[in-house]
Order: sequence, then C-alpha cells, then structure tokens
Amino acid sequence: MKYCLFILLSWLSVGRAGDDLYTCRNARITIFSSALIEDIKAVSSTGGSVFNATTGQLDFSVAINSFLFEKSFMQQHFNSDYMESDKYPRAIFKGRIQEHIDLNKDGIYPVNAAGTLTVHNVTQPRTIQGSLIVKNGIITMESEFMVKCADHHIDIPQILFYHIAESIKVTVAATLTPYKSNNPN
Repeated sequence: MKYCLFILLSWLSVGRAGDDLYTCRNARITIFSSALIEDIKAVSSTGGSVFNATTGQLDFSVAINSFLFEKSFMQQHFNSDYMESDKYPRAIFKGRIQEHIDLNKDGIYPVNAAGTLTVHNVTQPRTIQGSLIVKNGIITMESEFMVKCADHHIDIPQILFYHIAESIKVTVAATLTPYKSNNPN
C-alpha cells in the first residue's frame, strides 16, 4: 500500500491527475511452480497498480510476504530461504504499454508492456504480453508470463530441484478504476 501511494504521489508531482489515471489496490497475482515431486502455488490479492492511459505508463507492485500458500512451511521457506522478503520486500514492474488503446470502446485488446521487472533486488528488462479489457469504463489487465529464478539470483539448492521448478509461472489479473482526486484543483 505504501508503495502504491508513493507511485501515485510521484505521478501527481509530475502533472495533475486527470481522467487518464487508473489505479488498483487488489490485483490478484498467482505464482505456480510445476516440478517432478509436487506443484507449488501461492496467491496474493494485494498487488497495486497505476496506469496512465495517455502515456501508457504502467507500474505494478506486490509485497513478497503477501503470497499465501496451502502449506505454511512452504510460505515460511519461500519468504526466508528463497525470496528473502525481509531484505527484498517487493516485486516491481515498471513499464509502458506499447499499443494505444481507445478506452471509450469496449473490447479485448492484446497489449505488450515493455519495461523492467525487479525481483529479489535484481532488475531485468522484460516485454510482457497480456490483455487489456475495457468494459463500461472499467479496465481489466490480465497476463501470464514466466520468471526464471536464475535471472533474479534466486538460489534453489540442488537437493530441491525436484520440488521447485527453475521457472515460475506468474499470472496477474487487475481491475483498474479511474483515480478520483479529493483535490478539486
């Protein structure tokens, strides 16, 4: 939440928020690892996002420790041993949607967001494909992409290679609504 507010404040300091700014504070982000011995799945419903429809700027952020697992020991190992969420508390995507979408027209639009993905304090350039859905002035963004653990220096002990995949599938679904400023100016 603090990071989402920081994004909004930094955007507002550059220019006034208008009808072109959309936000989400409850993006659903799922991570999934399919390995030989077992599948591992975790979900967070606390992702934050800001989208500027005029510029295409898109920022996402999620607290690493907000991911919930079916088994509590998995959650503990995920946070302490692999993701080190005390040291690296957030995963962040900052980018720009390459296509210009007419938000006055309902529809499903394929989009590409080019930018950087920071996980485990390692930033990598990424172009992430997804869909932007417009319906009655509400924007929903959906995407599914892979993240390689090695690309972000997430070490998996050799003994656990049968439990944790080298690449993690990330699924994002966010419903963004127009940002309403309490400031009449």
